[in-house]
Amino acid sequence: MPVIVDKSSITKVCVDDFALRKRFSYGTVMVDLESHRIIDLIPSRETADVASWLATFPNIQVISRDGAATYSSTATDSHPDAIQVSDRFHLIKGISEAINKYIIREFPARIEIPLTEEISEERKALYNTANRPLRIRFVHQKKKEGLTVSDIALLMHSCPTTIRKYLAIPENEIPESRAISRERQHQLAVQQKQREVDEARKLAKAGYPIEQIATMMHHTRKTIQNYLNPGYSVTNGHYNGRIPGKLAPYEKEVIELRSQGLTYPKIHNILCGKGYTGSVASLRMFMQKERMRMQEQ
Repeated sequence: MPVIVDKSSITKVCVDDFALRKRFSYGTVMVDLESHRIIDLIPSRETADVASWLATFPNIQVISRDGAATYSSTATDSHPDAIQVSDRFHLIKGISEAINKYIIREFPARIEIPLTEEISEERKALYNTANRPLRIRFVHQKKKEGLTVSDIALLMHSCPTTIRKYLAIPENEIPESRAISRERQHQLAVQQKQREVDEARKLAKAGYPIEQIATMMHHTRKTIQNYLNPGYSVTNGHYNGRIPGKLAPYEKEVIELRSQGLTYPKIHNILCGKGYTGSVASLRMFMQKERMRMQEQ
């Protein structure tokens, strides 16, 4: 049988909302802070309903709640002398978000380090030839600078026949360079996010409240608030950030060996003899990212 609660004996409570049907209807639950048991609940979180409900508990001295303005005002209206505190979950969540915002603001994901050593011609060729169109343009550029076919072949670690094929292609017929698959996916995601931001701001300008915009766009209220923030950026500040991994101690050596024309399996064997435990695929991915990074500078 359900236990009948003596409302006059309840002095310290925690109130929080819960979803009856997410984004459509919500209720409010009350928990005894001393026994950690549910005392009561109602199928609403509206200010008037929650205030009337809390008022039926006459001796409440402490109310633990989240940061929503609804529960702040209802607690004040129903029990003006009660002490209001933030519950442990939202307290930790608020501190974590504040620390995260501080770190993002003070420590950018990408820190530019000035180049302190001269890049050799071989390394330039390595950096500037990520795909076939770039290789063809590089060959044409070196030919204009006066290098012979043999010199260019040596620089590109290719055969003279390939260099002659590249030079036989008219400059106006060289295909356009294409971004790698991951970069294309990133650009598409950024475009989609920008469309959502524009739509949210258009609805807000038309007078729709944030809650309704969130329902219409199937997003949370917090997401819509971010979209409406003038300083919001659709590009994540940590995108393309580099996290040191197994290859970190050998990166410079990989670039040097690759510029000498060694294949990735051969480089992998050399590094494994020095303690590297990663894969050959990691070497290829590193060089691909390294080319893109150098082209952006």
